[in-house]
Amino acid sequence: MTFQPTCPCGSGTAYDACCGRLHRGAAQAETAEELMRSRYAAYAVGDTDYVFRTWHPRTRPDDLAGDPALTWTGLTIVGSGEDWVEFVASYERAGVPGELRERSRFERRGGRWVYVDGELDRG
Repeated sequence: MTFQPTCPCGSGTAYDACCGRLHRGAAQAETAEELMRSRYAAYAVGDTDYVFRTWHPRTRPDDLAGDPALTWTGLTIVGSGEDWVEFVASYERAGVPGELRERSRFERRGGRWVYVDGELDRG
């Protein structure tokens, strides 16, 4: 039996059976929350191409260069609706823990969910 790492999205499922299948293009996110979880997992595993492909063309930046000093360490879904997800993403930068809190908006475009934008909670 081969070891299957647990998906970073927090589902408790193996990465390949969870967000990995979305990252590979073997499936599409069925809900805004599934897309949000898969985007978080993509950031965690360094798949910025997936993040770019799932960002609405009207709002996505030209460049998605990541921060090499940042490691994503956990995801908590606070709430969700048909086209929004509120979450807390934990990270560590240079050994210092932090959190990103956001209420993200999503839209169906061409039958697929895409990230539109989000409001950061500056606490």
